[in-house]
Amino acid sequence: MPPRGKRKATKDTSSAKEAKLQKTSEVSHKREELSVKTFSMKKCKLWFDEYADEPDLIGPQGIQRLCKDLLLDPEDIVLFVVTWQLNAENLGFFKFSEWSKGMAVMQCDSTKKLQSKIKSLKNLITDPVMFKKMYRFTFDLCRNKDQRNLDIEMALEMLKLLLSGSWSLLDLFIEFIKQSTYKVINKDQWCNILEFSRAVKSDLSNYDVDGAWPVMLDEFVEWLRDRKKLEN
Repeated sequence: MPPRGKRKATKDTSSAKEAKLQKTSEVSHKREELSVKTFSMKKCKLWFDEYADEPDLIGPQGIQRLCKDLLLDPEDIVLFVVTWQLNAENLGFFKFSEWSKGMAVMQCDSTKKLQSKIKSLKNLITDPVMFKKMYRFTFDLCRNKDQRNLDIEMALEMLKLLLSGSWSLLDLFIEFIKQSTYKVINKDQWCNILEFSRAVKSDLSNYDVDGAWPVMLDEFVEWLRDRKKLEN
């Protein structure tokens, strides 16, 4: 009988240790979660002020300093993803109202925390649905607010940033636009350029002449086919 009692005591002690270890692990995990989720609006405002070029506004010079501290090239698309996440109204400028709301969502109140988010921000670009939202956001961000259309030069620069590496016909499309008479791009054309880049093969074999593409894209296809005929 004694051995049984001894085994029971050992078993009870082992269970108690396991329970204690599990509790310790849960507490540690909760502390880690709390640490990750901790966001201070006061720290966020002080952080913003480090880069502000004037009260409640970070301008191009401040963004340059921020990129330097983030070890980020100012032309890196990640900076544009941040701009989208902040829902900024003007390209190259961050208001504190935009900064505070966007950074609160991302749980960032310091350069170090934002730097730790760079990888996850890059991952958003690979998500077709999220990328489409960012692409559409670009049109309103980059156009002059007193105009409904996007200046052609700005449109081409943003297409290079957003579609370079993912659309094999991008360089040819840019060449086509530069030799055309187009001076602006409207929102329907802008949105359809993305859809065209995703749906139409580089050899145009699945291009539907009766499709509902904007005239600009029909003209691009015609121009490209004529060009290929001349090359052959």
